[in-house]
Amino acid sequence: MLAIRLPETIEKRLDHLAKRTGRTKTYYAREAIVQHLDELEDIYLAEKRLEAVRSRRSRPVPIEILMRRYGVED
Repeated sequence: MLAIRLPETIEKRLDHLAKRTGRTKTYYAREAIVQHLDELEDIYLAEKRLEAVRSRRSRPVPIEILMRRYGVED
């Protein structure tokens, strides 16, 4: 179960969309989360990795090594 507070303008847009399409606001909120969760995870993990590299807790891996490791050709 999830309860979220949205800015009034977003709530109105969501309500309008739901009424015009005959779907629920919950449907559209779920769709937005499902479609963007992968992107949010990627961004969060990349930011954490960059922070670790900048603070010298981790070292970057050269692209050539990654390409070789995963079998990607030039």
